Amino acid sequence: MAVTRELPEWAEEIRSTYLRGESSVFVLHGNVFDLILHNGDLIPLTDFLANHLFAKKDIVCHFNPSLGVKFRKKDKKVDNIEDFVGPREIDVSLAGLEKLLRAQNNVAVIIDYADMVAPSGQTSFLTEADRRTVVTLHRWSLDRAFEDADNVVVLVTEQLPDLSSKIVSNPKIAAIEVPLPDQAERLAIVRLLEPEASDRDIEKLASLSAGLKTIQVRGLLAPGEDSEEDYHERYEKIRELVGDAPDAKERAKKLTRVTSGMTGEQVRAYLTNEGFDLTRYEKTDGRYEEVFRLMGKRKREIIEKECFGLIEFVDSDHDFSAVGGMDQVKRELMQIAHNIREGASRRVPMGLLFTGPMGTGKTFVAEAFAKSSGLTAIKLKNFRSKWVGSTEGNLEKILSVVKALGNILVIIDEGDRAFGNTSSGDGDGGTSSRVIARIKEFMSDTSNRGRVLFVLMTNRPDKLDIDIKRAGRLDRKIPFFSGQEPEDVEPVILAQLRRHKIAHEIEFPRDRPSVSARLVGYSNADLEAVALESNNLAEAAGSRVTPEHFGRAIDDYLPSRDAKMLEYMELLAVFETSSRALLPRRYREMPVDALFARLADLRALVG
Repeated sequence: MAVTRELPEWAEEIRSTYLRGESSVFVLHGNVFDLILHNGDLIPLTDFLANHLFAKKDIVCHFNPSLGVKFRKKDKKVDNIEDFVGPREIDVSLAGLEKLLRAQNNVAVIIDYADMVAPSGQTSFLTEADRRTVVTLHRWSLDRAFEDADNVVVLVTEQLPDLSSKIVSNPKIAAIEVPLPDQAERLAIVRLLEPEASDRDIEKLASLSAGLKTIQVRGLLAPGEDSEEDYHERYEKIRELVGDAPDAKERAKKLTRVTSGMTGEQVRAYLTNEGFDLTRYEKTDGRYEEVFRLMGKRKREIIEKECFGLIEFVDSDHDFSAVGGMDQVKRELMQIAHNIREGASRRVPMGLLFTGPMGTGKTFVAEAFAKSSGLTAIKLKNFRSKWVGSTEGNLEKILSVVKALGNILVIIDEGDRAFGNTSSGDGDGGTSSRVIARIKEFMSDTSNRGRVLFVLMTNRPDKLDIDIKRAGRLDRKIPFFSGQEPEDVEPVILAQLRRHKIAHEIEFPRDRPSVSARLVGYSNADLEAVALESNNLAEAAGSRVTPEHFGRAIDDYLPSRDAKMLEYMELLAVFETSSRALLPRRYREMPVDALFARLADLRALVG
């Protein structure tokens, strides 16, 4: 094997594991369909394995289920080569490779799309050919003759769950993940693609490209050549938008290059819809400012598509200024965001649990936290799938992107549905249990502390898997309640009036008896509905919102509520909270025994 001091970490792990004699069969998974930066070149992974990592092997074979076997290197005579080279049935190709591995020393075999060769699934559902290939690969890993002959086999698959569990669980087969490029790698990649950029611009482009594959970064910064006609059409459109601004031609050329694949009209619509002001330019901005914004937008589109629409970037239209009350919660959340940005990871919790009745503002506060903190935020959608194996594969894809993005909020709404207790089983063949176990493992990985912050929301924390709520996964539990006193309701009302830009004559505490005192116990969603209805009444009368309009809106509004269930959810939030200081006075002063007794009564009533 090639010995080099500049191998990627995963390649170095293959080399050292092989040289220690621990394994001669490897599974490479993760970011395997990407380019590898090596010695100043961007190289496809299979080329890197064949030409660099295994450069000292006498024979290097590459097997692709579609194209068959081909030799990437052949320094020795191979007998009966015509029997298995080229397109063949998979078991025929493997039989030929096995003969080669037994007859020759110092051989490397690379098997692409290994999940198509030895797919996952219950044995009874596999074809006879699939079962034979699984057994063949499993047998190779146990055969001492392969190790003694100094031979090595690498199976390449994007998602480990797609590969037969008999292969994955074999202790003699080493599974090694190829990660997405980290910050240091992205800096080197951007410097290679943009040699004329300043250090500041290179660092910004590297940060913006977090979560992308190398091939995607290259596609954004140095895409393939368009036809002359397409390039000219886009350039003219962008040149028209730029006008006579300073450095206009250079900026137009840069934007034309990074919008490869878009028509001139698409570029015009895209740039104008995103609010680019290309006619204004300040020299201190550098000529990459528009590229930064364009790259950020296209990166989101790429990642959302790459994750099959299972994640969604959060673009909140409100920050904490739109959140009424909850001052202590807002201060705590902003301190967490500050610690993340400053790299004070030891002071950052692994995760947050937002719990409380529906309509109390959990999602609203999470989105405001994303906006106010300035951190990248994504929402995790339902990744459960009816297809066997897809759920685990989907989850691994998401987690690899989350880890690569870094400094990120992962917002999970209705967490009790996504990660509910599955101990009773739900007839899914154990998929839910495996998903929960993987989530727990990721959430408790201390290497993610200060980089990945989970924000899980639920109104039924009692339905969550109890182990996911422990310290080290969801360290801080923040309760949400409906306004318990007029003073709790008033900042929420004023925040709703500000948020919706409603002209009003409401003043507290003057209007407390006629407005806020009548809305105690209403959820934040109910308060918003009442505020909007009062505005409708005021607009119909051609005036500003007055206490009288609020009174009429309150009289007309009928909140949909199950008082016992709402109180039950509130008590669940009380017992989940990390700090008594976050509780309303009513619950803060109530004896613990009385709280337990009331919770037991309500549990019996609501089932």
